Amino acid sequence: MRPAARPHTRAAHQRAVRRRRIGAASIVAIALISLGLGIVYGVTRESASQKAARAFTLAWERGDYGTMYEQLTDASQARVKPGEFVKAYETARGTATTVRMSAGKPHDEGHGLVRVPMTVSTRIFGTVRADLVMHTQGGKIGWSSNLVFPGVPRGATLSRTTVAPQRAKLEARGGKVIAEGPSDSRSYPAGSVAESIAGSLGEPATAADRNQLYSRGFPTGTPVGLSGLERAFENELAGRPGGKLMAGGKVLAQAPPRPARPVRTTIDLGIQAAAVSALAGRFGGIAALDARTGEVRALAGVAFSAPQPPGSTFKLVTATAVLEAHDAKLSTQFPVAQKTTIDGVDLQNANGEFCGGTLAQSFAKSCNSVFAPLGVKVGAARLVHTAERYGFNEQPSIAGALPSTIPAADAIGSELALGSTAIGQGKVLATPLEMASVVQTIASHGIRHRPTLVPGNPPGKPVRVISSHIAKEMRTMMLGVVQYGTGVRAAIPGTTVAGKTGTAELESTVPKPGEQPPPGEQQAPAGSKTDAWFAGFAPATHPKLAVCVMLVRAGAGGDTAAPAAATVLSAGL
Repeated sequence: MRPAARPHTRAAHQRAVRRRRIGAASIVAIALISLGLGIVYGVTRESASQKAARAFTLAWERGDYGTMYEQLTDASQARVKPGEFVKAYETARGTATTVRMSAGKPHDEGHGLVRVPMTVSTRIFGTVRADLVMHTQGGKIGWSSNLVFPGVPRGATLSRTTVAPQRAKLEARGGKVIAEGPSDSRSYPAGSVAESIAGSLGEPATAADRNQLYSRGFPTGTPVGLSGLERAFENELAGRPGGKLMAGGKVLAQAPPRPARPVRTTIDLGIQAAAVSALAGRFGGIAALDARTGEVRALAGVAFSAPQPPGSTFKLVTATAVLEAHDAKLSTQFPVAQKTTIDGVDLQNANGEFCGGTLAQSFAKSCNSVFAPLGVKVGAARLVHTAERYGFNEQPSIAGALPSTIPAADAIGSELALGSTAIGQGKVLATPLEMASVVQTIASHGIRHRPTLVPGNPPGKPVRVISSHIAKEMRTMMLGVVQYGTGVRAAIPGTTVAGKTGTAELESTVPKPGEQPPPGEQQAPAGSKTDAWFAGFAPATHPKLAVCVMLVRAGAGGDTAAPAAATVLSAGL
């Protein structure tokens, strides 16, 4: 009988067993880790062909055609030039109406063949999922024209057939129909007034417009909005075309055409009718805005498409700059004079009349002899900055509208040019829509609401342009214009109107020694070389409507534009 093992001997034995087990487990673990690393290395290691395919498709995702071209073999680069390469991809993008694309992991099929799964989102055909199959050589891609889009077999080309849906209705405030029916035969249930604001349709006039139409997926020759609301809401009215995207005889994707919903606008047909009536067949433009929101109530004639020198309506901007700079107060006195002389050139008042007095009185009488020197005193930098806060030199918020512009401060030039700029001559250009926006800002206590044609959908947040105090002072001066100044013919019985007249010289906007100076507000007869302007709002204390009238070669603003504005304001009130 064997004696029992001593306790310390048994413990030593157990420790030895544990060491042997741990050692064996470690060996197994190391082997498994090594195996795993080997598998990962084998999986993640890319061939030269895969690397070339990955670089090519990732660059394609970014639209980096230069990097894509660098991945081609020398033989491919000799066959297709960089410009041809880029054009091929841009054409395919337009054909497919590509919005974005993403590439999956390249798969090496052997013998230089690489397959890359691609996902392409298109504007009208939905999502296309197909493989891009590339032949490589020496880590470079042997390019062929079918590689402009995934799923296109070698030797085939990408093509499409599309059809446009019926154009959507255009509606005014309250749901009244402005225009309806197919794009090639629109009808206007509300008559000629609706037709005047709807605008025209026709084939794109420029190559750029035709290319854009094609990129949107529409067939060549589809009528588009050329003017008015039809142009401003082209994308919303046109709907989404449908059709088939094909590669040879293979259909890659297809979708039916989808007409758009009726487009409701901010236009008030009553105010629009008044604007058309106020134009009375004359060439010009009238814009009317809701004074509280900036919503467009009427656009007649060339209200946003033909910038002209704004004449003395620009003194709204100059007066703002003067008040903000504390260069004058409403009560500041100025000499009663017939003219002012800048750089040796006389700038006269209307008909050589004498005017001056307080700043408010000089504004009401539109004294060039006061405001041209004030423009020089304010300086070009402040004057331009003030104009830009009001919306000059910015892209308009209405599609199709042209910008109103003022030269950069360092480009205005001499003091004479600066003085002329301050009275709306020089190289300043504005549309009635912009000047309506200027008076809307003043009417809204200094807060500018960018004009919009979409109800309840302002293009950006309202912006404070001037303090409420400055806005109040501007309103006070504008009241004087209509009460006893150059704009008395804009007065409306039973309400108060605040405004500013303008008469803009067309032939020479910067006088030179020996030339005639810019005219005043009552100087030029109808049919002359001057545009007539009036910009204002009513009621002055609780403004509802802001209006600007511009009549081309129609004489003095106080004589012709002011009464036209009164017609529109009356309709809006």
